[in-house]
Amino acid sequence: MAKVQFDGVRKVYDNGQVAVAGASFDIADGELMVLVGPSGCGKSTLLRMVAGLEEISAGQLRIDERVVNDVAPKDRDIAMVFQNYALYPHMTVAENLGFGLKLRGHDKAEVQRRVREAADSLGLTSMLDKLPRAMSGGQRQRVALGRALVREPAVFLLDEPLSNLDAKLRHSVRTEIAQLHRKLGTTMIYVTHDQVEAMTLGQRIVVLNEGVIQQIDTPMALYDKPANLFVAGFLGSPAMNMLRGQLRRDEAGSAMLWLDEGLGIALGAVSLGAQWFDKPLVVGVRPEHLQPGGGAAAFKARIEGLEPVGNEIFVNLRYGEQALVMRVPPQQLPQVGQEIAVEVNASKLHFFDAGSGSGSRIEAEV
Repeated sequence: MAKVQFDGVRKVYDNGQVAVAGASFDIADGELMVLVGPSGCGKSTLLRMVAGLEEISAGQLRIDERVVNDVAPKDRDIAMVFQNYALYPHMTVAENLGFGLKLRGHDKAEVQRRVREAADSLGLTSMLDKLPRAMSGGQRQRVALGRALVREPAVFLLDEPLSNLDAKLRHSVRTEIAQLHRKLGTTMIYVTHDQVEAMTLGQRIVVLNEGVIQQIDTPMALYDKPANLFVAGFLGSPAMNMLRGQLRRDEAGSAMLWLDEGLGIALGAVSLGAQWFDKPLVVGVRPEHLQPGGGAAAFKARIEGLEPVGNEIFVNLRYGEQALVMRVPPQQLPQVGQEIAVEVNASKLHFFDAGSGSGSRIEAEV
């Protein structure tokens, strides 16, 4: 196991494109850290720099306190799992698992021991004599994981390992990866563009956009207290609803939120500094924090569509010119075209500076 440290790590290509702009953070020994963001955000580049497959333009990368900027990939004590499995089609599962160990000169007994232990951990014991073409996608991905596992590396690197699997298999293999991490306690760096994978697997998550780290935190902290508009809009399905408005104080000092659409929401005493008042804001509210019902923070909206997903319904709303999404239980089935009263949970609002995009979660007495 090992600690991984990024100290101002930067990647600039020959054409001047900045793929990673000064990444500085630590991954603890035994931690499962997820790098997430849209395509082209720099997450795979960061992973490839750890693997030694991309040259570092500036800064230092340390694995277990050793600077590895110029260390060859084979000498970094890492193992990488790719999204396309990269199995040898003419070799059996056992041969695929043990091939790398043989190349490194391990004796036959040691290779067999490690292959047997990896196969047992991943439920591959009955498949050791199979060729990859006789296996499902999920089974092949487990073999790819096992091939990394037998190396007993200090750091596991996983680059979009589930992207080629269907939804059911992704859930199954994701569970296996989480169980494997708990069992081994090995440092893992996991790259994905899928926020569900990020939220369910990561002990902490690094959110990137255009090569810049936006926020690093636990999954629920990112969801509950996004640092800026990008994080708020990226994490959450459906995405956070965004409205525009201003915060003002009345003569008694209580806060009132006025949305551009004309709705006023009394917030009472809030723990926000003066810099958040009397200026253009973007106001964020999660779909689950909109519910049918009247009250002081209610507004009228028209139902434009319904998306039943089994245990809940996503209700597409129109409020003036604004499209919104509300999440409700299936027993609260409304009708398309109906106008309903929608209540805002004012204690769950998020505020973002309309210029910089930086954000704050209020603590309101409502």
